Amino acid sequence: MADAILWGRRAIDAVVRFALPSRCPGCGVVTERDHEFCLRCWSALDFLTGPLCRCCGMPFEIAPGADALCGACHADPPAYDRMRAAVAYGPIARALALKLKYGRRPGIAHMMARHMRRYLPDDGEWLMAPVPLHRWRIWRRGYNQSALMARALATEAGHVLALDLIERIRPTPVLRGLGPAGREKAVRGAFAIRNGAQIKGRSVILVDDVYTTGATVRACAKLLKRAGAAQVTVLCWARVVRDDDVAR
Repeated sequence: MADAILWGRRAIDAVVRFALPSRCPGCGVVTERDHEFCLRCWSALDFLTGPLCRCCGMPFEIAPGADALCGACHADPPAYDRMRAAVAYGPIARALALKLKYGRRPGIAHMMARHMRRYLPDDGEWLMAPVPLHRWRIWRRGYNQSALMARALATEAGHVLALDLIERIRPTPVLRGLGPAGREKAVRGAFAIRNGAQIKGRSVILVDDVYTTGATVRACAKLLKRAGAAQVTVLCWARVVRDDDVAR
């Protein structure tokens, strides 16, 4: 009986894979496994592995040392302690972020989390909080893409998922196309801490999909530090490394 059940499951799985084959999340061509890139899309992704700015994760052209800071972090240190992204923002990374946000493809969040996890801290139990969306945007979209990634990461790493740690108390305009000053102004006063007692003395991982100018995560990190967070690490799927990608 057990063999018959196993055979039946394999037969059903084969039929499903034939009717609905696995496809590359980047371009849609058929692949061997779910959430697997084709060779062309994989080759087009720029994985950020180093050398990187110790703080913001901006890649260096040459290796200046493990504790080196970029010029921007020297001039204006962020409120967070460390930021890391899986890949550089580019055509494939952008296409995936847009599919997750607007294409109703929540499964992509698990694929993104798989590549982000190499930067997860392993020194104790951290609070894992997504950058929040305003409730109106959640009602229209149906989910918060950053919360999906945070859930996938927390489940795998054993960190504490804190979906309601930060609240977006007022809606903000779409930030695409705004420069650094415009983005900072747009998010000013847009967030609030919901459970300050949970934060004091704890280390927090702040999860977002794309790091552009950093205005959003800087605003959230400032609130977390004011609430007593010991450390704030930002973890993203992609980050902009060229100024001409900011407006895209």
